[in-house]
Amino acid sequence: MNPADVLIAPVVSEKSYAGLADRKYTFKVHQDAHKTQVRQAVEQLFGVKVESVRMIKVPAKPKRRGVFKGVRPSWKKAIVQLRDGESIEIFEGAQL
Repeated sequence: MNPADVLIAPVVSEKSYAGLADRKYTFKVHQDAHKTQVRQAVEQLFGVKVESVRMIKVPAKPKRRGVFKGVRPSWKKAIVQLRDGESIEIFEGAQL
């Protein structure tokens, strides 16, 4: 799988931005991606060294709007911790 296909988008939330102080970056990743692929994709795309990767499957949620019922899709996210002194520039200076 191509590294650009593994990482879909950064996760923008208060909880994910709180992890930036500890060099933890959160990404939405492809459903079939595993830790090694995420590590390699982050290292190749951003030119940083990864210390650890945690993977989380976010379950589907039932939603309702009036009489119409539906389901929000499930997705997978990865929390990537970088080594000391490393950072990703696109996240720097971002405010919620």
